Amino acid sequence: MTPALLFPLQPPHPDVVVPFGELVAGGLAGRLWLGQSVMAESHQTIAYLAGRGVKVASGLAVTLMPLRHPMEAAAQARSLAVLTGRPVVAGYGAATPDLVKALRGAPYERPASAAAGYAGATRAILDGRISGHTCEACVATGGGLPPMKHAPVEVGLGVLRPGMARKAGEVADVAITWMTPPGYLRDTLVPALAEGAAGRGRTPRVAAVVHVAVANSGRDPYQLAMAGAGMHLAAPHYTDMLRRAGVPASPDDPRAGAAALVDAGVYVYGTPEEVAERLRAYTEAGVDEIVLNPAGVMRTEGFKAALADAEQILHAMADADA
Repeated sequence: MTPALLFPLQPPHPDVVVPFGELVAGGLAGRLWLGQSVMAESHQTIAYLAGRGVKVASGLAVTLMPLRHPMEAAAQARSLAVLTGRPVVAGYGAATPDLVKALRGAPYERPASAAAGYAGATRAILDGRISGHTCEACVATGGGLPPMKHAPVEVGLGVLRPGMARKAGEVADVAITWMTPPGYLRDTLVPALAEGAAGRGRTPRVAAVVHVAVANSGRDPYQLAMAGAGMHLAAPHYTDMLRRAGVPASPDDPRAGAAALVDAGVYVYGTPEEVAERLRAYTEAGVDEIVLNPAGVMRTEGFKAALADAEQILHAMADADA
């Protein structure tokens, strides 16, 4: 399995992402992932890299459903597959209730069902076939994208808890997890994905985004974890997932949650060789694509330090698999 790499921040300009794309193009990582961005927008950033000659497989982990209709989502994802000539994972998430309310007037009553409806509609539009689709997230009464040659596009859903995993199992090509302990993946999410996919004949593959950092003199892993994950550790749905996984975390105390991440090994910190060895637990848990997330180092030490960490870890992973 070839690991992947996340550029974890909203980029102020696509130029800062170019070295990360070049690292992926060099073959140590199989895909470059970006999250939602309202600065340099993620689809456009990947297209910019392609225009610079950096054409790599890409993933979106995740863009937010209320920002675009599935027809637009499908067209944007397929455009990347055309421009790069490489596979694309178009990952979507329901967003927080407050953001959904701000954009739609009311939060989703059933976010997992809304996400499944949205992903199913996007997949159908990509395949050129949709008729009379109505769900809480969208209406798509007919049509689809006209056929054209392009690299493969997979539709992904962000998955944290078993309800969403079951829904992703029903419709998604990829389940994208974030900050999820490997034991929780093995015992809870992977079985729920299989349960949801039981009538489908195939189970979504799993891409797990994992916080990582190399142990260097002067670094404090607790500070790195807080810098990289503090925003998510203040969100109830992430901390609920962590508590289900046995990691004590509360949105009322993100700093204690960051320490718990480090102590539980969910924030993977150590020498490059130690990090590579600890990441094996994700493969053993059923993960198909491990996505390295150097957010803690990027936020505290900058883009170059984060890239250096990622390169060291990727080399160690390659050596371990040799």
